[in-house]
Amino acid sequence: MSPMRILILAVAAVAAVLAALLVRNATSNGAPAQTAEAPVERIVEVEVAEQKVLVAKSDLRVGTLLTPDDFKWADWPERTINPNYFTEELMADAMEQLTGSVVRTALFEDEPIMPQKIVQKGETGFMAALLRPGWRAISVEISPESATAGFILPDDRVDVIMTQIVEVDTGNGKDDYTYTETILQNVRILAIDQTFTTIDGMPTISGSTATMELTPEQAERIATAARSGALSLTLRSVADADFNNGDTVSEGEIFGTLNGSTSSVTVYRRGNATAEGS
Repeated sequence: MSPMRILILAVAAVAAVLAALLVRNATSNGAPAQTAEAPVERIVEVEVAEQKVLVAKSDLRVGTLLTPDDFKWADWPERTINPNYFTEELMADAMEQLTGSVVRTALFEDEPIMPQKIVQKGETGFMAALLRPGWRAISVEISPESATAGFILPDDRVDVIMTQIVEVDTGNGKDDYTYTETILQNVRILAIDQTFTTIDGMPTISGSTATMELTPEQAERIATAARSGALSLTLRSVADADFNNGDTVSEGEIFGTLNGSTSSVTVYRRGNATAEGS
């Protein structure tokens, strides 16, 4: 092989090597790959002034008689406190003061208590707020003997017993007989005017009137019954709270007698029942 041809081949080989190096450098020196930066989360603590606000511990429906278990104190941002809220700073005894109030507008759990949403004791409309829609409040006279010796309290359930003296013609003349019958069951007591007195040196609770929740028809009937005889209240067990879904039941033949639909009563002589005309 001639020296000239050898020189040409050597130059070609060097050129090929240089071309390969140039291609590799161009590839390695290309535009750098762009990578997305991960967002940086920054937690900034800001101190917010708070106060204790009185709120509902659970959902409270209209007419609920409030107890200390219905309230709780909750932290509340100071700048969002409504002037009508009850705060621990201004009224530390708010729970005790509002116990016995009645819910006027439904309250939800953790909702602040406001005067506009409740009826406090002694306020106008307190009794009306206690009543269920469509029901009425009526008061009857009672005594310790006719009201379980003062142990009947608001929101208790009672039965109402009527006792009257009936004049019966026995054929040998007219005799008076005592007729007793339960006329209402599961009556809700709204209020009772209890006072503490002393009888023979012993402290005693007494009252003269009891206010009951009744339907309009039942209210009319018990008003008539109170004029016709003596009424007594018998206390029902708390286990009977769901009796008749909490509604009052009208019972007895006396209601029929008062309305003029019957003209006889049942008289018991030595265990034998007989119907007598009045």
